[in-house]
Amino acid sequence: MPALVLLGAQWGDEGKGKATDLLGGSVDYVVRYQGGNNAGHTVVVGDQKYALHLLPSGILSPGCTPVIGNGVVVDPSVLFSELNGLNDRGVDTSKLLISGNAHIITPYNVTVDKVTERFLGKRKIGTTGRGIGPTYADKINRVGIRVQDLYDESILTQKVEAALDGKNQLLTKVFNRRAIEVGQVVEELLGYADRLKPYVADTVLVLNQALEEDKVVLFEGGQGTLLDIDHGTYPFVTSSNPTAGGACTGAGVGPTKISRVIGILKAYTTRVGSGPFPTELFDEDGEALRRIGGERGVTTGRDRRCGWFDAVIARYATRVNGLTDFFLTKLDVLTGWEQIPVCVAYEIDGKRVEELPYSQTDFHHAKPIYENLPGWSEDITKAKTFADLPKNAQAYVKALEEMSGAPISAIGVGPGRTETIEVNSFL
Repeated sequence: MPALVLLGAQWGDEGKGKATDLLGGSVDYVVRYQGGNNAGHTVVVGDQKYALHLLPSGILSPGCTPVIGNGVVVDPSVLFSELNGLNDRGVDTSKLLISGNAHIITPYNVTVDKVTERFLGKRKIGTTGRGIGPTYADKINRVGIRVQDLYDESILTQKVEAALDGKNQLLTKVFNRRAIEVGQVVEELLGYADRLKPYVADTVLVLNQALEEDKVVLFEGGQGTLLDIDHGTYPFVTSSNPTAGGACTGAGVGPTKISRVIGILKAYTTRVGSGPFPTELFDEDGEALRRIGGERGVTTGRDRRCGWFDAVIARYATRVNGLTDFFLTKLDVLTGWEQIPVCVAYEIDGKRVEELPYSQTDFHHAKPIYENLPGWSEDITKAKTFADLPKNAQAYVKALEEMSGAPISAIGVGPGRTETIEVNSFL
């Protein structure tokens, strides 16, 4: 049962799309198990660049079946926009499967998301405004709309009515907005039903049968460990569980079926949105990382906050996910620095702390303690083996591996599909 989980080990945007795509040719299924179109992946194939927001990266690999699991929230308009864009570029999307239990992002979820963020003002979370959080809230409050509901108009209407009972009170009396009509929402959602139907499946059954047949299944997390609703920098987090445990609940497979858990680490650190970030840089180095690394969110369009590598959060990600391997990305971005600082611990209230503090207050006040590692100036984008890297680049990778607590089995040395060094096979 070769089942692998691949997830972000920082705050997201680590390059999961490149890693998933690298493995895509060797796996039979690639599964998104949480999040929605708030998680963007950029995949470069030859001279073509693909920006994916909701679809699994495996959709670009011929012979691979891409799956949207029950833990994902689906905006049908975004889904079809992505499918149309890929079809126009000659990508076969016919093998896509979508869980009938996945929840639908409705127009009112998007409205509530946007007006709530505006209402919070300086206290805003920094959401993408795409309705992700309100959809998960509806799911927990048991007033959510699932994909399967589109095929029973009576049930759909009842569920929309139940959801809008409270939301219209909120929109009209608190936010001074117009009420949303039930019939209009039902009509819009029913309009997606026929086109969605060929993709809808019992994905839990499909995936478990695939594992029983020794097929290779890759579970792809969106966002990153530090954005997990339970284990991240709450409340500045996403609304689901991108950590490894989320693969089990978000795809319907038992934990005993997971054979390997791969964490994606960027060779430095970035995050989008609000919240604490101990190694964040506000100087020329931070701007250089942003410029050289092309650090702009593929989904949000926002510039990413940039900082040096943080070994404390890498160790934390190893622990909470049970990581067996790391995929280190964007090592090439660090070429040209004479010295590269790495955060090895924090200073909190005058004390050295080597593990992530559980207290939100302590983490907010954490100051990075750095060790400087020697940099390199040689171009590494043509490196094919670990030995091809400059000695200082090799030493940097080995130092990060030792600090992070799991072996680095692959290294990204450029944005292209082939610009990757495989140190150890993931399969």
